[in-house]
Amino acid sequence: MTEPLNVKQVGAPDPELKNSPVVMEMDEDREYMKQEVPGEPVCYFNNQSYNNGSFVCSSNVLLRCDYGIWIQSGTCDPDNP
Repeated sequence: MTEPLNVKQVGAPDPELKNSPVVMEMDEDREYMKQEVPGEPVCYFNNQSYNNGSFVCSSNVLLRCDYGIWIQSGTCDPDNP
């Protein structure tokens, strides 16, 4: 997947701050996590909220907000798409 334009670089998650769970696209725990945060309108990354459907880059990992959980959706490394 190619990186969407203007994706915010957010760095690494700080365990002291509010962060939504991160799962891989095909992770079997994904459905379990969705039950833990059913239908949340935002995801959190280091106390910052992001609307459903938003993308951020964390340590070269592209994350997509999916109703309260972050889904790993590719890479942010332009040399290794």
